[in-house]
Amino acid sequence: MTTALLVMEERRRADVYPDEVLRELADLVRWQRPPLTREQLAAEPGVLNEVELLLTGWGAPVLDAGLLRHAPRLRAVLVAAGSVRPLTTPEFWARRIPIVSAASANAIPVAEFTLAQILLALKQFHRISREIKERGHYPDAVRVAGAYGSRVGLLGLGEIGRLVASHLRRFDLDVVATDPVADPAVAAGLGVRLVPLAELFDSCEVVSLHAPLVEQTEGLVDGELLARLRTGATLVNTARGAVVDEPSVVDVLRRRPDLTAVLDVTWPEPPPPGSPLYGLPNVVLTPHLAGAMGAERARMGELVLEEVRRLLAGAPLRHAVDPAMASLRA
Repeated sequence: MTTALLVMEERRRADVYPDEVLRELADLVRWQRPPLTREQLAAEPGVLNEVELLLTGWGAPVLDAGLLRHAPRLRAVLVAAGSVRPLTTPEFWARRIPIVSAASANAIPVAEFTLAQILLALKQFHRISREIKERGHYPDAVRVAGAYGSRVGLLGLGEIGRLVASHLRRFDLDVVATDPVADPAVAAGLGVRLVPLAELFDSCEVVSLHAPLVEQTEGLVDGELLARLRTGATLVNTARGAVVDEPSVVDVLRRRPDLTAVLDVTWPEPPPPGSPLYGLPNVVLTPHLAGAMGAERARMGELVLEEVRRLLAGAPLRHAVDPAMASLRA
C-alpha cells in the first residue's frame, strides 16, 4: 500500500481534513505517522524516507533541497490550499514531482463573496448606509446604478476571475476584463470583453481585483487609476493586498468620499495599528473572509482525496499545477 504523510498546521487541520475524509484516505494509503506540523517535520525529517505521497495545506513545509534529500520515494505532493508558490523551489520543480493545488475548491467561496459584494455595490449599499448613519436621516433621492445594464470590470481572468464572470452571466450586466494573458476566446465564451486597464477604471461601476501578485502587478492599482472611477463606484479586492498601492489609494479615498473600497486583503495583513484604512468611512475591511472558512475548507480536503484516488488508479490528475504557469498563479 502507498505510504503517505499529512503535514500542516493543527489550527485548521480538522476543517480541511475532516474525519470522514481521513477515514476514506486511510482506506487508500498507509499513514507513515499521525499528522505532523511543519515544525515537527523539521525536527525529524527522516520520517520522509518512505513517504510516497505528501499531503498538506496551510502551514505546508517548504519543498527545498534539504527536505527533498530525505524524500527519495516522493511521488506527488497534494496541497489542500490555493497557492503553491510559497512552498515550491527550483529544486522541487527539477524533480518533476507533480503537485496538486486545491485552488479551484478555494475559488468557490471567493467567487461567491465577490458576487455578493458586486451586487451590493451596484445598489451602492455601503455608501448609502454610511451616509444615512452620518446624516441621521434618509436621503431625499437615491440614485444607484443597479444590476441591469451596468458595467462591471474584472482585473484578472484566472480561476477565480473566470468563476466570477460565470456567476455574473446570470445577470443583465455588461462584464469587461483586463488580463494580458487571457485567451480572448475563453473571455468571449464567458460573455466578457477584454479592455485596456484605463478603460476598465473609466467605465465600470464596480471593479473587482483577481490578479495574482507578481512583479508586474505589485502596486498596479494606484491612486491615479482609482481616481478614474466614476462617481459612486466601488473597488473590491479579494486578490492580494499588495496589488494595491495603498498610500496613493488612501489619498484618493480621502478626497473622494463617493467611492467605496471593499478590502478583504491588505498589505501588510492585517493593517498595522494606526493605519488610515481603519478610520476611512468609505473603506470596508474584512479579515480575509472571502477564502474558504470553517466547513467550506472541507472542499479542499475532498479535492485532495479525489486526486489521491485518481493517482492510485493511474488516472490523470485534474488539479496538478503546470510548472510553466506556476509563477502566474496567486
